[in-house]
Amino acid sequence: MTFDLAIRGGTVVTADQSFVGDVGVKDGRIAALEPGLGPAARDIDAGGRLVLPGGVDSHCHVEQESSMGVMCADDFYSATVSAAFGGTTTIIPFAAQHRGQSLREVVKVYHERAAPKAVIDYAFHLIVSDPTEQVLGQELPALIRDGYTSFKVYMTYDKLRLSDTQMLDVLALARREGALVMVHAENHEIIQWLAKRLLEQGHGAPKYHAVSHARLAESEATSRAVVLAELIDVPLLIVHVSAAEAIEVIRTAQGRGLRIYGETCPQYLFLTADDIDLPGLEGAKYCCSPPPRDAAAQEAVWRGLADGVFQVFSSDHAPYRFDESGKLPKGAKTTFKEMANGVPGIEIRLPMLFSEGVGKRRLSLSRFVALTAENHAKMYGLFPRKGTIAVGSDADLAIWDPEREVTISASMLHDRVGYTPYEGRTITGWPTTVISRGRIVVDGGVLHAGRGSGSFLPCAKPETARPLGRPVPELALMSRVVGQPLF
Repeated sequence: MTFDLAIRGGTVVTADQSFVGDVGVKDGRIAALEPGLGPAARDIDAGGRLVLPGGVDSHCHVEQESSMGVMCADDFYSATVSAAFGGTTTIIPFAAQHRGQSLREVVKVYHERAAPKAVIDYAFHLIVSDPTEQVLGQELPALIRDGYTSFKVYMTYDKLRLSDTQMLDVLALARREGALVMVHAENHEIIQWLAKRLLEQGHGAPKYHAVSHARLAESEATSRAVVLAELIDVPLLIVHVSAAEAIEVIRTAQGRGLRIYGETCPQYLFLTADDIDLPGLEGAKYCCSPPPRDAAAQEAVWRGLADGVFQVFSSDHAPYRFDESGKLPKGAKTTFKEMANGVPGIEIRLPMLFSEGVGKRRLSLSRFVALTAENHAKMYGLFPRKGTIAVGSDADLAIWDPEREVTISASMLHDRVGYTPYEGRTITGWPTTVISRGRIVVDGGVLHAGRGSGSFLPCAKPETARPLGRPVPELALMSRVVGQPLF
């Protein structure tokens, strides 16, 4: 066989193994994995380099309007270009429903935004903020069958949050249809109560965002979400976990055998609340929800990544410019309750975790691959097409120079945010060549992929969404009494 492309002599790493050998690519897929492959139309010498699966970023906000009416700085072109330069070859952003919108129409709009612009492959999660009878009875089940098999719900934000009753309705539907629910877990009432009192006392600076989003608000909501999932007997993913207390809730639930999954993000490893405490409004650049905590919380997150509490490491890329179009809608008068929440991170997600995790021996290379690629694909029904290096999988590959030193600056990144919270940090390890479905997308710092060359990926119903088949005794008894399942 003559291959279209051969990557020769690199150290190939998956979540299960590593070996020195060649990767042969034919028709966009991996066709062979062994030393000394035959001829190819194009060769890449990967000697002394790592050959990793292209990253999968399963939590990012792209060309999405917030509930406050603020549009992200990145569209599907700039976001996917930025992702590719950082070694990511698949993203799963959100098609976000706002109150009063048809979920089916929302999905149509996001396809129209993505198809002409994306340079790498993409799927969609849904955001469900208005679970009407029409949405739950017709639109959502049909969309799940069409390949939108995961959706996010919120326990906070005035225009997004669901009540516990609505949460139970959504969880019951997910169980019935085989979908995975992602939860933003923060106690809305705690945050509102604290924020109101802070503002009444004249404390509107960015640093008070972290004060109002207390860690107990996160841990309480996480605990409540776990209870709701246990009641319905359905798996659940708690996203962007920041606090040691919430981590322990997840660890305890997993120890009890519940299918509760955890996700964390760069801001909880590399930022703290001290970064928000800057003069003027500069701290707004570091504000996200939940907020960065302290050094002890960072260590708790590292432990969770190493010991399996967290299955996935995502960017939660939420790109808002530092001006009145984004972070500061009221200019110099913007308070912490009015600024757009979120930080950029789609391009630095993999390099920063590689440098500080693998480089400092906190994580093995295989664990790095699992956290950044394979587990994402498994979690959302894209495996083994995505997330691994195996014969038959898409040829999504990132060739890494593990010794390359890079000093991060906004000027070197490819998003449209205009700043990075990680300005001036020097890290070691960076992807030099990035390949998507056998196409060289990035090589030597140059983009080689055109607008619209990425493809949409319908997701299968994931194994991770299967219930345990272990209903709580009260529901089992009630089902027997009424003679049929309750949901």
